[in-house]
Amino acid sequence: MGIKAQVPNTITLLNLFSGCIALIFAFHQDFKLAFLFVCLGIFLDFFDGFFARLFKVSSPLGLQLDSLADMVTSGVVPGVAMYYLMNQALGFPSSGWQLFFPYLGFIITLGSCYRLANFNIDTRQTDSFIGLPTPANALFILSLPLILLDNQYGFISQALSNPWILLVISLFSAFMLNVEIPLFSLKVKSASFAKNKLQIIFLTVSVLLLVFFKALGIPLLILFYIALSVLTNKKSS
Repeated sequence: MGIKAQVPNTITLLNLFSGCIALIFAFHQDFKLAFLFVCLGIFLDFFDGFFARLFKVSSPLGLQLDSLADMVTSGVVPGVAMYYLMNQALGFPSSGWQLFFPYLGFIITLGSCYRLANFNIDTRQTDSFIGLPTPANALFILSLPLILLDNQYGFISQALSNPWILLVISLFSAFMLNVEIPLFSLKVKSASFAKNKLQIIFLTVSVLLLVFFKALGIPLLILFYIALSVLTNKKSS
């Protein structure tokens, strides 16, 4: 096997390595650094596919490696983050039903695993997505502890300190990962504005949300992505 064929796989393994580092930071409740390493992993996840197409070395091995790496970076890490958020919301209980409640945060990990396995055998998701991609979902979940740290919006911080609301978010996350809703691809495939209108609108709104709302802008742009896809689907149907 040539060196070119190993470049995408190496990048994929670096994605996995970034996810492992993010996992350690999540265990230590350093969610800023966990978020940064998840972002690095997602960045690498984009480029492994890019180089696989560039070098024309796509392979079944690369597909499996990609999903396994994403399982850690975009599946296990957000589950751990939600576990700690629920623990914190409950005051780190030591006994009773509350002791087991935070483990429900790993519903996110289970939903991510199912999506990644299904993605590998779903031939419909070549140019667009069906259900929320795991990297987008990971950013959504990992933005929540950052919003709590920012603490600019009292009512939102209060909501994110409620374990039942966190459970609803976890269930919503697992649902959106696997729901049969087509979501448009963010890839720009030509220089034509008309053909990339959706992507340009989304990227413009995303920048504005991040500039004005900072950490809160991340879940807002994910929700905007879902809403824009749903509206687009209705217009085309």
